[in-house]
Amino acid sequence: MPITERNIMNRLYLIAGVLFVFAIAVVVKLVDIQMVKGKAYKELAAKKTEQVFTIEPNRGNIYADDGSLLAASVAKYEIRFDANTVSKDNWEKYLAPLCDSLGVLFDKPSAYYRQMLRKARANKNGYKLIARNVEYLDYVRMREFPMFRLGPNKGGFIERHRVVRDYPLGKIAARSIGYERVDEAGHYTRVGLDGAFGKKYLRGNEGKRLKQKSAGSEWKPVGFDNIIEPQDGRDIVTTINTNIQDIAHHALLKQLEKYKADHGCVVVMETKTGEIKAISNLGRTEEGKYYEKLNYAVGESHEPGSTFKLMSMVAALEDKVIDTGTVVDTEKGRWRIYDRTVRDSKWGGYGEISMAKAFALSSNTAFAKMIHENYKDRQTDYVDRLMNMGLHKDLGLPIVGEGQPVLRYPGDKGWSGISLAWMSHGYEVSMTPLQTLTFYNAIANDGELVRPRFVKEARVGNKVLKAFKKEVLNPSICSKETVKIAQQLLKDVVEKKYGTGHGLYSKDFSMAGKTGTCQKNYVAKDPEKLAYISSFVGYFPADSPKYSCIVIIHEPDKSVGYYGADVSGPVFKSLAEKIYITSPIADEVIPENPKEAQIEKAFQQYYAHAQKKYLKVPNVTGMSGMDAIAILENLGIQVEVKGNGKVRSQSVEEGVTIGEIDKIVLELS
Repeated sequence: MPITERNIMNRLYLIAGVLFVFAIAVVVKLVDIQMVKGKAYKELAAKKTEQVFTIEPNRGNIYADDGSLLAASVAKYEIRFDANTVSKDNWEKYLAPLCDSLGVLFDKPSAYYRQMLRKARANKNGYKLIARNVEYLDYVRMREFPMFRLGPNKGGFIERHRVVRDYPLGKIAARSIGYERVDEAGHYTRVGLDGAFGKKYLRGNEGKRLKQKSAGSEWKPVGFDNIIEPQDGRDIVTTINTNIQDIAHHALLKQLEKYKADHGCVVVMETKTGEIKAISNLGRTEEGKYYEKLNYAVGESHEPGSTFKLMSMVAALEDKVIDTGTVVDTEKGRWRIYDRTVRDSKWGGYGEISMAKAFALSSNTAFAKMIHENYKDRQTDYVDRLMNMGLHKDLGLPIVGEGQPVLRYPGDKGWSGISLAWMSHGYEVSMTPLQTLTFYNAIANDGELVRPRFVKEARVGNKVLKAFKKEVLNPSICSKETVKIAQQLLKDVVEKKYGTGHGLYSKDFSMAGKTGTCQKNYVAKDPEKLAYISSFVGYFPADSPKYSCIVIIHEPDKSVGYYGADVSGPVFKSLAEKIYITSPIADEVIPENPKEAQIEKAFQQYYAHAQKKYLKVPNVTGMSGMDAIAILENLGIQVEVKGNGKVRSQSVEEGVTIGEIDKIVLELS
């Protein structure tokens, strides 16, 4: 077919039409991108180069009752340098003065930083590390250094910070002070006071910061200012007294080590208010060392043993089934009930004795017979009386993980014909140490049962947000007459020569309390597995109680000793003595003998050291190893100990600046 002019024109028209349609399609697409999807594309592009990051707030501080720090949030900064953002003029103008400033701050030659920064510039390093773990005040100072003061975009200054929790007392009371942690899934783990008061007071509110992606996929802040400033958490002031806490910790540690026990706890409570002045929980490691492993005082519910005899005695007195003069035959120390036998610790028993003497002697047979024979036909009366005193309820503590008390009722699973007899002296029931202490504290407090209290107030600076007042759980757990009788019975345990706690007696200050020695793992019927829980709980002074205290030690080495009076009692007495000395309860305590005088002299030496604010390493030679360790660890120094006894030598001499050392080795002999 011959090509004509008409054919050529038709083809040109077709091409022109296709081009026209294509042009329209391009225009439509451009309009769509610019007008419809442009915003989304811009946001996507910005997201790839800029992103808003969360700034964690500083967690509120936790203070002792005297204002000293128990836990604090400390900001630690990592400082880096972007060598690519600094102009040539600024580089030449500010490099030397910047390196001089860094040299002064970090005590290094200025030439060291010149070489570092020049190398970073030559390598086009956009994220060169300058320093880690920089304190806040030094960070603020660095922001004003030459070149750095121009900001991240002109001066290359990059900061990343994290908030860490610092504990000035080290591991002392660590489980009670606690922590709050959150995992990647947003699940919280809350322990102790830090966990209990975290959400409402300590945690604070997050801030927001815009950051820009730089070379190497690193993010650096845009400017110095935040989009939203973080709001720091509120502070809480606890009831913990650092002096009493320190005494309790070391007294417990000493006894655990002596008896090679598995674990133990001590709690000291202010009688009238229920304020917890000290709480120590120590568990044994495989290497035989002790640390704050679990909060046994709050969370471990176990059979209390003979300390429960006070509850049985109060119940029987209130129901008037006996009085303190009621005579019971201890059956030569063995009393059979059905197919079981109740045994006294003394072979041959105590003969016929009054219930008052049975309490002081801690006779199991007397209590088992007394409760069983008086309540066997009305079993619910005994348990109802115990429940009326609140022994079946937990304390409603703010700390997570309070152990649940166990108090069976007739007809419940596990109840049997021997239950009354076994409950009477602390078996087939279960309580935590703090729950037991709270009941004894009520007796010391003339019958008023108060909730244990760990926190005095929440604060912002000097402003009190909330004051936590004394909480009365029961204004009178029993009659005033019964309270007075119970108070005298607890005094007799210590003051009477036949009392199980008489070995703790001192003519110079008074104590009242009850010993307890409870079998553990007895169900296995394997003598090798049988273990003991040793306890002492009471208060002091006996006639005008200021503090109540409980000491529980689990699984002491049976070859060394296991009775409550021998294992836990001395911790109680040591606490009482030292609290007497360091508080206005009494003007003077005269030691019982030369050995006690030496102990008190050593303690006074330790106490004098502990009150000082050291900037340099003190001389601890001649001091007991435990006291020297406490002083040095509270100064933040890691301590390694060789030997036992008193400090013979120390690896770091007196007068060395504390910040210059990491560890000190003590030779003991």
